[in-house]
Amino acid sequence: MRCPYCAHNETQVVETRESDEGDVIRRRRRCLKCDKRFTTYERAEIALPAVVKKDGARVEYDPAKPRSSMMLALRKRPVSVEQVDAALERIQDKLLATGAREVPSSRIGELVMRELKRIDKVAYVRFASVYRSFEDVDAFRQLIRDI
Repeated sequence: MRCPYCAHNETQVVETRESDEGDVIRRRRRCLKCDKRFTTYERAEIALPAVVKKDGARVEYDPAKPRSSMMLALRKRPVSVEQVDAALERIQDKLLATGAREVPSSRIGELVMRELKRIDKVAYVRFASVYRSFEDVDAFRQLIRDI
């Protein structure tokens, strides 16, 4: 670790502490050249897969997109923010568990639909009607029958 005061490359770890949640490590360091102390924080970097859109474009996964889609479908529904956060966490966990470097956007849409079906059937129907862009009433009727 480079010293922020003198830019020397050799430092010594004096103290290490884990955060309460266990997701961050705080280290107190001492520069071996100028003897000044400073603090560093270490956090695990989670590499979510890139999203491959319908047109073939590849973009970085943005957790705000499935959140906004879910919140729109859940508008005026009795679902707590905690339930939405838990659903989004499950979606991210499933994406990470695949180990894939890329995932089609349709897969994310299916995961969102599955979570909405789990927490609120009306929101699921709202989302599915837009996501699957039903052309006729029969396809919509079939979706409702499946629930």
